[in-house]
Amino acid sequence: MTESTVKSHFPGPEQPSAKKLAQTVERAAKVFEDKNLRFTTLRQKVFEEIAATHASIGAYEILARLAEKGTRVAPISIYRAIDALMDAGVIHRLESKNAFFACRRADHTTGRRPIFLSCEGCGAVAEVDGQDIFDLIGERAQSAKFTPRVKFVEVQGLCPRCATKKDG
Repeated sequence: MTESTVKSHFPGPEQPSAKKLAQTVERAAKVFEDKNLRFTTLRQKVFEEIAATHASIGAYEILARLAEKGTRVAPISIYRAIDALMDAGVIHRLESKNAFFACRRADHTTGRRPIFLSCEGCGAVAEVDGQDIFDLIGERAQSAKFTPRVKFVEVQGLCPRCATKKDG
């Protein structure tokens, strides 16, 4: 894996620049607009907190971060905003951590499904094309006359940076 591939899948631990974050928020707003959904102020604030990190983040951490910035809301409001963001496809949920991360794929029109790679070292989350894995699951399930409901595949391990640190 080249360094550029590493960076594209696993960005560094630093927070995205204000410009990059603004572009990410703009892209999310466009997704909402294209789906004729409302990108409310709260949804935007919740999305910004999620997109401000390359790792996954829990609902109560989002709640705490917003409170630090002067926005006090009930936990149910955070969960409703998260549900709307997930329904729009601009964030994903890591089931193993019950935490959320911003979708980093700019193009959702391919119809190909990603797998999520979650680093146990730094917490970074990457999305990589996993359509072949979902196809194989479908084939195996069909041969067993089983109807799968798999929505995602999540793999935990070490990103290249953390693996290098461990070996070094």
